[in-house]
Amino acid sequence: MSATQLKAPVLEPAPGRARPAPVQAPDGEPQHPLAHLSAEQLEQLGRELDALHAEVFAELGEGDARYIRGVIRAHRQLALAGRILLLIGSRRRSTWLLGTTALSLAKVLENMEIGHNVMHGQWDWMNDPHINSRSWDWDTASPAEAWRHSHNYEHHTFTNIRGKDRDLGYEIMRVDPHQRWHPVYLLQPLYNVLLMGFFEWGVALHDLNFDAIRSGEKPKAQALAELKAIGVKARRQIVKDYTAFPALSGRGWRQTLAANFIANIVRNVWAHSIIFCGHFPDQTYTFAEAEVADETRGGWYARQMLGAANIEGGELFHLLSGNLSFQIEHHLFPDMPSNRYAQVAPRVREICSRYELPYNTGPLRKQLGSVHRTILRLAFPGGRTRPKPGPYRSAQG
Repeated sequence: MSATQLKAPVLEPAPGRARPAPVQAPDGEPQHPLAHLSAEQLEQLGRELDALHAEVFAELGEGDARYIRGVIRAHRQLALAGRILLLIGSRRRSTWLLGTTALSLAKVLENMEIGHNVMHGQWDWMNDPHINSRSWDWDTASPAEAWRHSHNYEHHTFTNIRGKDRDLGYEIMRVDPHQRWHPVYLLQPLYNVLLMGFFEWGVALHDLNFDAIRSGEKPKAQALAELKAIGVKARRQIVKDYTAFPALSGRGWRQTLAANFIANIVRNVWAHSIIFCGHFPDQTYTFAEAEVADETRGGWYARQMLGAANIEGGELFHLLSGNLSFQIEHHLFPDMPSNRYAQVAPRVREICSRYELPYNTGPLRKQLGSVHRTILRLAFPGGRTRPKPGPYRSAQG
């Protein structure tokens, strides 16, 4: 089965202009590793990664289609099992626990491996009218259209560019020492806990882009339409999880309502943890706009590798993380089916080794600890960029 190659977004230099000399890092700041790469090396890096993308897409076929359909089927079976267990036995502790666990896993699977990745267009090559980025909607508060713009376009195009990537701290947290400190950040360790539990609602409001509304860049009519879309999603979520299914449980409605609430919290905390670990550990770099001026395709690829971090784990962990544990590979190839990230990861590591670029990875406890340490430290004034890893060295090297 063939596939149409989908290219990552790229900021090409103006015709006839050479790549400018690297901007020197301020005293005490680590130099971005891409600063040692020449224009020719960046061009070759871009060609190699383009070729890897094309190679994988040429191989896509029925096995990949079976994979995503199997994951969707598993999600539906888990959700059905959880709902039935809660309907028939929510007042029994063991049945309630099984039902809550099944429903929590279903919500995690739907949000991470299915919803996020389908709406990235990873499965559009199948030409399936249902498993398609333009028709899919997910079990979360964010309207699909608003999320695709803020995430697929804004975040994946301007990854970790300060002042351009609104996902850098989600506009409410200081996660990089370059961000100007404000007294409100003293509260960020507290409201980060709230964000963990209610992450889907935080993302939905973030998608509105309040700065653009205040500046007039986003027309009020558009803002009202997007707010109305969030309201429609919110009503659907609330009716489904906190009215309809509890009502069907009869005398066990309180237990079912609690199970649904817990399942949503589990999904939100898990999504928050995986996403923050992929973007905000000490290992990742951020960029000033001047540092990526006239960025080429190879430069875009290099920035994705420097601005993301992986999380090590087994197959089940990768599945439940939506394969966003391969955040580097995801940022290089956001339209590549997620089941292929493990396959291309060794090739990406080998490329990092040859070009003397870091390949940022670590276990969940290390990455998550680093993230929360950063959130706590940068709640206060000051703070310095922490040491960064050196070039990746393969086991053979």
